[in-house]
This record gives sequence, structure tokens and C-alpha cells, in this order.
Amino acid sequence: SSFTHARTASQQGSGKVGKWFINFLSTQKWENPLMGWTSTGDPYANVGEAGLCFDSEAAARAFAEKHGWEYTVRKFHAPLLKPKSYGDNFKWKGPPKDD
Repeated sequence: SSFTHARTASQQGSGKVGKWFINFLSTQKWENPLMGWTSTGDPYANVGEAGLCFDSEAAARAFAEKHGWEYTVRKFHAPLLKPKSYGDNFKWKGPPKDD
């Protein structure tokens, strides 16, 4: 599937926001009896986000179509952020309201 990251609640950075990624669905997993690790016979299972990152949805779609892959696109809602300055925290908000 092709998707883009939403901004995390705990971080203000925008490193992965706006980038598009391709990940692969894998169902061929089992627990390795020797070490207890999860193993797979699928070579695409270990291809992470770092390997398939694109600047636009169109680029991710074109790459998948070029390789003949079926894909689905998952879009996340990007909230509109109003730029604020530090001084906005101390603005006059009007007289106190009586309860």
C-alpha cells in the first residue's frame, strides 16, 4: 500500500510529513524455533520506509505501476495549522466571564 505519515502528537518536527511511502503486505511469517525471532520467506517483508520513500503521491503510484504492483492508497487528513508566535500566549483575551 502507498501512504503518507500524519504528524505525531508528541513531536513538532515534520521530517516524514509530506513524504509518500510504499510498504508490502506479508502473511508468510512464522516464529523461528532456534532464536524465537519472527521469520519470513518474503523478500519484500524487510523493505522498510527508508528504501521506498517518494516526494509525491504521483511518484509513488508511477513506481508501483512501473513494476506491475497492485496498490491501494491510504490518505491521512492533514490539519491546517495557523502559524502563531510566542507572544500570542500573552495576548489580551477580554475581561473575565462571570459564571
